[in-house]
Amino acid sequence: MVRVDFNVPLDENFNITDNSRISAALPTINKLISDGAKVILMSHLGRPKGEEEKFSLKHIVNHLSELLNISVSFSENCIGEKTKREVKNLQNGEVLLLENLRFHPEEKKGDLKFSKQLSELADVYVNDAFGTAHRAHSSTAIIAQFFPNNKYFGLLLKNEIDSLEKALRDPKKPFTAIIGGAKISGKIDVITSLLNKVDNLIIGGGMAYTFAKAMGGNIGNSLVENDKVDLAKSIIKKAKEVGVNLLLPTDSVNADDFNSNANITNSKITNVPNGFMGLDIGEESIQLFSDVIQNSKTIIWNGPMGVFEMSDFEKGTKMIGEAICKSTENGAFSLIGGGDSVSAIKKFKMEDKVSYISTGGGAMLEYLEGKELPGVMAIQ
Repeated sequence: MVRVDFNVPLDENFNITDNSRISAALPTINKLISDGAKVILMSHLGRPKGEEEKFSLKHIVNHLSELLNISVSFSENCIGEKTKREVKNLQNGEVLLLENLRFHPEEKKGDLKFSKQLSELADVYVNDAFGTAHRAHSSTAIIAQFFPNNKYFGLLLKNEIDSLEKALRDPKKPFTAIIGGAKISGKIDVITSLLNKVDNLIIGGGMAYTFAKAMGGNIGNSLVENDKVDLAKSIIKKAKEVGVNLLLPTDSVNADDFNSNANITNSKITNVPNGFMGLDIGEESIQLFSDVIQNSKTIIWNGPMGVFEMSDFEKGTKMIGEAICKSTENGAFSLIGGGDSVSAIKKFKMEDKVSYISTGGGAMLEYLEGKELPGVMAIQ
């Protein structure tokens, strides 16, 4: 029984728009098939309220069959007598995909009885779902206790942990972390934790404007967390105390509206005109950040530099990505994680030019914070 992370985006016709999480699980599934195992796959998809058609994993079956080059069977439930019979009918080397675990509210509650029902389907448990390893759900953490001698990491989960350990435990110096995205609030703990580990900490994205305000700047209509201004001040102070080179954007690309037809202006980040909002880092910041990145030997990137989904505000994110690729080419180890950073790397066709792309945003952040992940602890 393999817990995979097939929580992939689907369009309105149920076509998969990004299959990278499925592809990432293939090495583990293929190994089990070639070793002659009867393989039962379980996953969640989305955040269903009850049994919603649009969140059924049956939409994944055809694509998975093509990728594995075998006909994957599908069970309309993940527990119960009918599912047990379907498992019993499996032949060696065959694969059965169970219906969405989250169609049962017990999954997210970490319900022991539900975990036991799942465990009764198999002799061996493999967790290969890093994206949900930070959740103490039935299928990721609780179930492992029913397999005291037969619980394992999948190849993907092992790679994730090995890559994070490589970055955190014994990083080659200089070690640079790049943290972007909209808000400081979701990343306070990781920023604080990284200040004890890195040589350089680069801040970009929407959260940079809270720092700009903390430095007494005028940020116009830019995104700001007013209740985090004091926190931003304390992070600036802490970085000085521990001798970390904290790099904040110096300039900003601004728009008077949040769309592609807006009027655009450039300014210092501490002097954004009233009526304008900062949506990307400017040329000066790109140069400043790129120089540091290209001189780094270990790089972690989580969160974009701006609204890269719009072509007018993609340059900062794209150029930082390019700097990471160049540094990687010159021997640095680069680890990219977090949904938006991964989307950006894919948009700019840089997947093959970085060392490792993590499949888990929240799980990666919690690991970087030094938290123990329930899905990992249950097997260790």
